[in-house]
Amino acid sequence: MRFYWLILYQLLCLQFILSAPSFRATLSSSSSSIPHLCSHTQSSALIHFKTHFSINETASKDCEYPHKSYPKTNSWKKGLDCCLWDGVTCDNITGQVIGLDLSCSWLSGTFTSNSTLFHLSHLQKLDLSFNDFRNSRISPSFGRFPSLTHLDLSSSWFSGSVPCEISYLSKLVSLHLSYRPSLDIISDIEAPGPTLKLETSTLKGIVRNLTKVRKVSLDGIDMSSVDPNSFINLSASLTSLSLVGCHLRGSFPDHIFNLPNIQFLTLDENPNLTGQFPKSNWTSPLEVLDASMTPLSGELPESLGNLKSLQGLGLFGCNLSGPIPASLGNLSQLRFLFLSWNHFSGEIPSSITNLNELGILNLASNQLEGSVPDNPNAFPNLGSLDLSDNLLSGRTPSWFYTIPSLTTLDLENNQFTGHIDEFQNRCLEILSLNNNSFHGPIPSSISELVNLTILDLSSNELNGTISLDMFSELQSLQVLYLSSNTLSLCSNNTVSYVLPNLKFVDLSSNIFHEFPKFLLGSKKLESLDLHSNFIEGDLPVLPPNIRFLSVSNNSLSGNISDVCNAKSLEILDLSRNNLSGLIPQCIGSISPNLTSLNLKMNKFHGTIPSTFAKGCALENLNLNNNHLEGPLTRSITDCKHLQVVDLGNNKINGTFPHWIHALPELQVLVLRSNKFQGPIRSTKSPRPLLKLRILDLSHNNFFGALPTSYIRSFKGMVNIVDNGKAARYMGERNYSYDYSVGIAVKGLEVELVKILTIFTSLDLSSNNFEGEIPRVMGELGSLRGLNLSHNNLSGHIPPSLGNLAQLEWLDLSSNKLGGQIPMELLDLTFLSCFNVSYNQLVGPIPQGNQFSTFENGSYQGNEGLCGVPLSRGCNNESPPEPWMKAHKDEGSKLEFGWKVVAIGYGFGFVFGVAMGYVCLRTGKPKWFVTLFDAPRRPR
Repeated sequence: MRFYWLILYQLLCLQFILSAPSFRATLSSSSSSIPHLCSHTQSSALIHFKTHFSINETASKDCEYPHKSYPKTNSWKKGLDCCLWDGVTCDNITGQVIGLDLSCSWLSGTFTSNSTLFHLSHLQKLDLSFNDFRNSRISPSFGRFPSLTHLDLSSSWFSGSVPCEISYLSKLVSLHLSYRPSLDIISDIEAPGPTLKLETSTLKGIVRNLTKVRKVSLDGIDMSSVDPNSFINLSASLTSLSLVGCHLRGSFPDHIFNLPNIQFLTLDENPNLTGQFPKSNWTSPLEVLDASMTPLSGELPESLGNLKSLQGLGLFGCNLSGPIPASLGNLSQLRFLFLSWNHFSGEIPSSITNLNELGILNLASNQLEGSVPDNPNAFPNLGSLDLSDNLLSGRTPSWFYTIPSLTTLDLENNQFTGHIDEFQNRCLEILSLNNNSFHGPIPSSISELVNLTILDLSSNELNGTISLDMFSELQSLQVLYLSSNTLSLCSNNTVSYVLPNLKFVDLSSNIFHEFPKFLLGSKKLESLDLHSNFIEGDLPVLPPNIRFLSVSNNSLSGNISDVCNAKSLEILDLSRNNLSGLIPQCIGSISPNLTSLNLKMNKFHGTIPSTFAKGCALENLNLNNNHLEGPLTRSITDCKHLQVVDLGNNKINGTFPHWIHALPELQVLVLRSNKFQGPIRSTKSPRPLLKLRILDLSHNNFFGALPTSYIRSFKGMVNIVDNGKAARYMGERNYSYDYSVGIAVKGLEVELVKILTIFTSLDLSSNNFEGEIPRVMGELGSLRGLNLSHNNLSGHIPPSLGNLAQLEWLDLSSNKLGGQIPMELLDLTFLSCFNVSYNQLVGPIPQGNQFSTFENGSYQGNEGLCGVPLSRGCNNESPPEPWMKAHKDEGSKLEFGWKVVAIGYGFGFVFGVAMGYVCLRTGKPKWFVTLFDAPRRPR
C-alpha cells in the first residue's frame, strides 16, 4: 500500500511538472516517450460516456453503506491519465481498464444500448449501482465482457426485462441486479411505474452458465412468471442468494437450504411463495437465514439446531406453527432471532436463555403461553427483547431487570402479573408493559432510566401516587402512557422542571384531580389525553404545538377562550365537562388542520359560531347536549369535508337547513330535540345526499308531508355493501380517535361512541308530519332502523317496506295509520323490534317468522287488530287456550317501554358486535350495552 501511494505521488508530481509553462518547450521533444497507463481509446470512451449524464445528488440519495456518495466523474479530465480517475482501475502491466466503480456517483440520464462503456472490453469489475438511469433498458451489450467477474446494476432504475445475454458472462463471481426503489421516490403506490423483470429462460441460462458465481442478488425484480424449481441447479459454489420481494410463486425447493457453501439466504417479502424447511439432515454453513413475510409453513425442525454457524435467523410474518424447538439453544453464534407474527404455541424453551451472543430476540404476536424461563445469567448481551402480543403469564423473570445492555423491553398485551420490579440497568430506551395485569406502584427506579424515550405502563392494575419529580430526570422522554390504571397525582404546586422532548402523553382513565403541572412547560407536546379523570378547575393554557387534546369526562369548568391560541390543533375533545360561556368565534378558524371538534355535554350557551374558515378541514362537529340557541349558520358549508354533524339536544331553531346538500361527504346528521319548525319542502331535483347514512330529526316541530324527494336522494341508505371484512368505524385513524353520535336505537336514546360505516338509521319521530308514508321509503334497502312514531301520519302502511331486508327495528306507533299490516313485512327476517301501537289498524296480525316474537305491546291501541298475540281472535278463531292466555298475560304485566342505558356502540345483535342488544322472545325488550371509552393515542 505504501508503494502504491509513492507511485501515485510521483505520477501527480510528474503531471504537475509537465503542465508548468517553463518546462513545456524544453520537454516537448521528449514528452512522447513518457509511458501512459491508459490508452487514448479507452480514455475517450470514458469521457464520451461521462458526457451523456448530468450530475444530480438526488440520483444517489439512497446510497447504502459501504458505498460513498460523491460525483466520481468530476475528476475525469482530458489530459490526465484515466487510470488516476476516481472509480477507474487499470491493469498494472497492460494499462487496460479492468475495473469501473461508479456506484453512488450522482449519474442521471438515459443509459443507451450503444454506450461507449461497452468499448472497455477488458472489464473485470463493473459497478453502476445507486444512480438514476431513468428506467433505461439493460442493454444486451452487457454480455460482451468476456472477462467480467463482478457486475452490479442494482438500485439504478433500470427497467424492462433482464436480457438473456447476462447469462453469457460465464466468469461471473458476483451478480447484483436488485431493483429496490425507496417509497419516497414512488409517489403513487398503486402504480409504481416500470419494473425490472426476469423471465424463466434467462434465469435458466444464468443457472446453467454461471458455474463460478458465488453471490447473486435479485431483490425486487419481478419474477412472478418464474418457476421456483429453476433454482434447483444453482452452482454449488454459491455463498449468497438474495431474492427479497421478487413476487415468486409456487413452492421453493428445500434443497437450496442445504447448498454446501451457502452462507447468506434471504427470501423476504414473497407472499405467494410457499415451502418448508428440511425436516432432517439439515447441515450447511448458513450464517444468515431470512424468509420474513414469506408464508413458509409447518413447524421449525429440530435439525435447525445443527446450523452451528448461524448468526441471524429472521422468520417473522411467516405461517409457521408448533413449538419453538429447544435445539435453538445450540446456536451459540446467534446474534438476532426474529420469530414474531407466526403461530408458535407452547412455552418458550428454557434452552434459548443459553444464547450468550444474542443481541435481538423478538417472539411477538404468537400464541406462546406459560411463564418466561428465569435464568439469572440469561442473554448477557441482549439489547432488544419483544415478547408482546402473546399469552405469557406469571411473574416476570429477574433477568428482565438486570441485563446491562438492554435498551428495549416490550411485554405489552400478555397476562403478566405481580409487581414491576426495580430496574438495575440504566440503558433502557423503550419500556412497554401495557395491557397486562401488573399491580402495585410504579417502581421508583423509573426515575433513573435517563435514556427512556418511550414509557408505556397503560392498561394494568397499577395504583398509588405519582410523585411529580418521578419524571424530572427523563429529559429524553418522548412518549408517556399511563392510562387505564388507578394512579393519582401528588398535589404539588412547585414544579421546577420541563420535559423538553415530550410529544405524546396519555394519562386517561385514572384518578387525577388536577392538571399535571409538569406538562405545562413541554413545548413540543403534540398529543395529550386526560379523558375520564376527576380533573377540576379551568382549562389551562395549551402548549403551542398541541395537535390532539382530549380532556373529556372530567369536571373542568369556566370558559375555553384560551383555545384560540392553539393554532396546530387537529382534534379537540372537551366533552362531558362543566364548561360554560360562549363558544368562541375563533373555533371556526382556530386551525387549518382541525378535523374533529367535540364539545358535547357541557353548558355552553349562545349561538353556534357564525363563521367557519374557507377550506375548513372539519370532519366531525359534535355540540350535542348544551344550551345553544339561534339558527344554524350556512357558513358550515365551508367545511366541505364534514362527515358527522351532531347538534342534538339544544335549543336551536329555524327551518330545515336545505343547504346540507353542499356537504358532499356528510354521512351523519343529528338535529334531534331542538326547536326546528316548518315543513321540509320537497324540491323537484335536490342534489343527492350520496353518503348520508344516519339522519335524526326527531323531537322537533317539523310538519307537512314527509319529504319524498329528500328520501329518494338518500343514496347512502340504498345499497351499502358489507364485504365481510372486519368492522370499520368512522374516525381519525392517525390518533385512533373514533367519532361518536347521540341517536335513538330501537326507541332508546344512546350515544354511539363508535359509528360503524355500515350502520344506517332514519328517525323522523315526534314531529307533526302528516299524510301517507311514501312508497319510496321501501327503496332504502340498507336501512337498519326506521322510526316514524308520534306524528300524524295516515293512510296504509306501504307494502314496499317489506323490501327493507336489513331492517332491525320499525316503529310506526302513535300515528293515524289505517288498513291492515302488510303481509310483505314477514320478509323482514332481521326485524327484532316492531311497534305499531296506537294507530287505527285493522285485520289479522301476520303470523310466522319474526312476528312470532312480538308481543302485545307492539299492537296495543289498535282495536281493529286481531290474532296472536292478542286475545282477540279473527273471525271464527277460537280464543287462546288458558295456558297461552296466562303466558301472554304474564308478559303484558311488564310495561312496554325502553330502559335508559349507558354509553354503547349502538349496533344490532345480528352482526355480533357493537351494542350487543337482544330482544327476547317474551316480556319487553331487554338491553345489554357494552361500555366503551377506549384511550386514544397516536399511531
